Amino acid sequence: MTDSNADAKRARIFYARVDEFARKEDKYKFLDDAGSLGGVAWQELHPDAKHTWLTEGMRDEFESFLPMGTKEAKQRTSEEAETLFKAFSLGVSTNRDAVVHDFNEGALAIRVEKFCEDYNAEVARYRQKGKPKNIDDFLKYDEIKWSRNLKRHLRTGNKASFDKQRLYKSIYRPFTKKFLYLSEIIVDELGQNLSFFPKAETVNKVVMVPSAGGRTNFWCFCVDTVPNLALTSIDGSQCFPLYTYNEDGTNRHQNITDWVLAQFRAQYADQSITKLDIFHYVYALLHHPTYRATYAANLRRELPRIPFVKDSADFRAFVRAGARLAELHVNYEAQPEYKLERVENPDAALDWRVEKMKLSKDKTSIVYNDFLTLEGIPPAAFEYRLGNRSALEWIIDQYQVSTDKRSGITNDPNRADEPDYIVKLIGKITTVSVETVKTVRGLPALQLPEASK
Repeated sequence: MTDSNADAKRARIFYARVDEFARKEDKYKFLDDAGSLGGVAWQELHPDAKHTWLTEGMRDEFESFLPMGTKEAKQRTSEEAETLFKAFSLGVSTNRDAVVHDFNEGALAIRVEKFCEDYNAEVARYRQKGKPKNIDDFLKYDEIKWSRNLKRHLRTGNKASFDKQRLYKSIYRPFTKKFLYLSEIIVDELGQNLSFFPKAETVNKVVMVPSAGGRTNFWCFCVDTVPNLALTSIDGSQCFPLYTYNEDGTNRHQNITDWVLAQFRAQYADQSITKLDIFHYVYALLHHPTYRATYAANLRRELPRIPFVKDSADFRAFVRAGARLAELHVNYEAQPEYKLERVENPDAALDWRVEKMKLSKDKTSIVYNDFLTLEGIPPAAFEYRLGNRSALEWIIDQYQVSTDKRSGITNDPNRADEPDYIVKLIGKITTVSVETVKTVRGLPALQLPEASK
């Protein structure tokens, strides 16, 4: 729509919406009730200073908080970078998960070697055929999943070679570790993850948050292995490491900036504050229900910004809580099992093998297999959520035998060397969930600035 005044023409944008989770029938009803476009209750939009048009629920004071990371800070020294973390990156995007991820390290190694052979054969064939310009017509798609980057490597003649040192453990989904072959060519986008985990045995911790524009409620997760871009399936992830390294594993640097360390020490008049304290403070703050609820709109549109709490005592309480949360989430396999009731079927043989688990409708039990049902799951276990699922629901979703439709590759989470690993994992994740909820509930009240919108 434009003004009728010819010398003062300007574009105007009007907006209306239904609930983002509304069903198709509800959307049709919304239009039927309106009768026509003229019957819709339109709202005229005006962008803010960052050229964001949809600003409902956003709070201006968010911009005054400490940024977790900025593109500008990556180009500066730790003393100059006015941000919490100097380096950050997207999680690993493979573009061929079925090929480069597996619960079984040996099966993964065999598959990756075969992929390298098939790919290198295509490189040779491409050269023999005179490097045809129409690469899409030239390629064979039955054995290799081709992506834009893999096609680029083919054009430039880059060959792939298998290196067992590139076999890593990786966090594929929440509380789901798989082996990952982490190498260029076969993995589409490494991000900066080789500077966070240059070797499989590298010691580090990474706080993961949704990329800007996330479609689920805000979440965060701390890991100590290579993170997957699609940790929660729907949202991408940005990853903030405690340390960075040279790609040969040397020259470890603390990634919390000197600038922000000085800010915290001045804020609380405490020179004993460390960068690890700040790392744990941030992790606890990102879990605080008041912070998440108050800044939900901001967190959907940009990376988190971190406020100070009111005093040194609260700061220390957040540090302790963050350390506890990081311990629970990183070392989840070392946590004690929650005492669930194991109900065994007397007519079935002892069996720890999982094909596909099922959660009861009342969410109090898990049908593990024909032999075993786990009962007595506490309601608090489902309060701890990552994306659109609780931690326990992620375990049920991921720990099943599955076959990739395109490639026919089967992934089996059952362990021959530890047959009852999955049933023990369920007990441990129940403990992690309950203790996470307990720790978050124990955080001090968060006093935030008055709303500016």
